[in-house]
Amino acid sequence: MKVIVSGGGTGGHIYPALALIKEIKKREPDAEVLYIGTESGLESEIVRREKIPFEAIEITGFKRKLSVDNVKTVLRFLKGTYSSKKIMKKFKPDVVIGTGGYVCGPVVYAAAKLKIPTVIHEQNSVPGLTNKFLSRYVNKIALSFAESEEFFPKSKTVIIGNPRAQEVVETTTKQGGLAIGLKPDKRSVLIVGGSRGARPINEAFLEVLEKVKESPYQYVYVTGQIHYDKVMTEVERNGNPDNVIIKPFIHNMPDVLANVDLIVARAGATTLAEITALGLPSILIPSPYVTNNHQEKNARSLKDNGAAIVRIETEMNGQQLLDDVHDIFTPGKWEEMHKAAKELGKPEAASDFYRLLVELTQKAQ
Repeated sequence: MKVIVSGGGTGGHIYPALALIKEIKKREPDAEVLYIGTESGLESEIVRREKIPFEAIEITGFKRKLSVDNVKTVLRFLKGTYSSKKIMKKFKPDVVIGTGGYVCGPVVYAAAKLKIPTVIHEQNSVPGLTNKFLSRYVNKIALSFAESEEFFPKSKTVIIGNPRAQEVVETTTKQGGLAIGLKPDKRSVLIVGGSRGARPINEAFLEVLEKVKESPYQYVYVTGQIHYDKVMTEVERNGNPDNVIIKPFIHNMPDVLANVDLIVARAGATTLAEITALGLPSILIPSPYVTNNHQEKNARSLKDNGAAIVRIETEMNGQQLLDDVHDIFTPGKWEEMHKAAKELGKPEAASDFYRLLVELTQKAQ
């Protein structure tokens, strides 16, 4: 199988793509994969680091309001489509996959015009502009959330989940918790705001650091690189409790996820795919700074199924955080949420996605 994958802008579009590529290569070691992205996006660094062949095109996203920049974007789109067609005529892919971000627009559109089988993957419960645009041209639309079905032609949709979920389940080990100092006989809580951290989550936890000393639970507190020094100054002023492990960033996050009992986090699609695959109860504080407020909608889908507590930023404070942790660890509650999260999880998402690709390419032959 020869596959072109495109996705960029944020890790939420790139990491599911990488998880799918790993699954394809596991199933078909001789498969050829080419990734198309932009030089300015995160994908140019992350994908090349994985030694995956990479081609770049130039494209920018549309502004949601009327703007002269949108005229330039249309011209770049046409140029990006032309560049993508040239790449495809040379590479001759059997299928082209878009995992989100504006770079997918010209790439997947070009493939559809060349009559190459196409799939887009929508990670969020509310789709972005690019996937809405592409939905009328592609053969299949793979969804992570059932809630996003209403935005797409029903005949094309299939609920797959997020390939990253399977990667997390298959790569976790019980050594991850020990490596960062967790005690296996104690309930543990992971507090994390993403790779850059989240100021409201940090502030809430620091507010009750003194009370945390008395807690029967242990905490792994990931501040984010940009907040670490400021947080440590505050911690040194108040004294660092013995039951709190503070890190600026964790590289082996799947291993840590597999060794904690509860997570406090934002509600990005990839995070939710990981925690549901592992059956991890959560306290979710959605970022209000994302398109279409999609993080809150992602989070509500877990809450509505009993797998999470959702707190918007204006509701979050230190005491509320401690109360929610205590509530989840009351007898029977954690077990209920664990079961609910597991039922939402798609731990075979990458395998199911691969089977969808095989089905599409066989039909095209």
